[in-house]
Amino acid sequence: MSTNPSAVRPGQGPLAEPRFVRILLTTVALAFLALFLVVPLAAVFSQAMEKGLAAYWAAVREPMALSALRLTLLTAAVAVPMNVAFGLAAAWCLAKFDFRGKNVLLSLIDLPFAISPVISGVIFVLLFGRNGLLGPWLIAHDIKIIFAVPGVVLATVFVTFPFVARELIPVMQAAGTEEEEAARVLGANGWQIFRRVTLPNIKWGLLYGVILCNARAMGEFGAVSVVSGHVRGQTNTLPLHVEILYNEYSFQAAFAVATLLTFLALVTLLAKSLVEWQSERQWAEGEAVLPVGRVH
Repeated sequence: MSTNPSAVRPGQGPLAEPRFVRILLTTVALAFLALFLVVPLAAVFSQAMEKGLAAYWAAVREPMALSALRLTLLTAAVAVPMNVAFGLAAAWCLAKFDFRGKNVLLSLIDLPFAISPVISGVIFVLLFGRNGLLGPWLIAHDIKIIFAVPGVVLATVFVTFPFVARELIPVMQAAGTEEEEAARVLGANGWQIFRRVTLPNIKWGLLYGVILCNARAMGEFGAVSVVSGHVRGQTNTLPLHVEILYNEYSFQAAFAVATLLTFLALVTLLAKSLVEWQSERQWAEGEAVLPVGRVH
């Protein structure tokens, strides 16, 4: 007996669970989200507004908070494009070519996932610190990395560089090489192939990787804490500034500054949801993998 999948209504397929099971699972999921997401967010905003709106604005407009916000945005603005360039190159190399050491390169890309961010920061201190491997040379040339903005940026780049590559590798592998080869036969050069064929096929994976990379860059704490030196107004990002305020028992100010990170996270979440929705819509319309078409 044959079954027409299009005739099966949602929720009535052979794998559909009983109604009470679906209700139970949905309730558990919503309760979990409320307990670990909604309640903490509500607590943050409640504490931030505890002393009124005037105190809240004073805390978020305080010069040190604005400096931390600028450094956070600057760090993300530098780290994300660098990781996009690396991710594109690494994904292209791993997805399109076979070579010795391919698995080693893939393992190195995953390295920041495997080690603690604090250890990542310590590695940079051992390399670029005053008594580190390159410390004497940096001092001789008046170059400061540790306890300065370059160290914050380098540490952020290191802990975030797998995100773009890891999103692009499976997308490029699924797309294959047939379209690029067809474009080459039609006379397209390398830039035309990338712009007209490869990039349209990977654009949603690329955007998703950029969003994840940006979210991690703005929220990174461990590695940045080690290399920054916690210099107020110079090397403090928003997470570090929140920690300092909290340790000084300035709880209302700490929660007020934390809401800035929350707003940045919500914007990132909104962008992620839009990318996922657009990607699913185009996939449903059969546009996820575009034809080669004209490449000249």
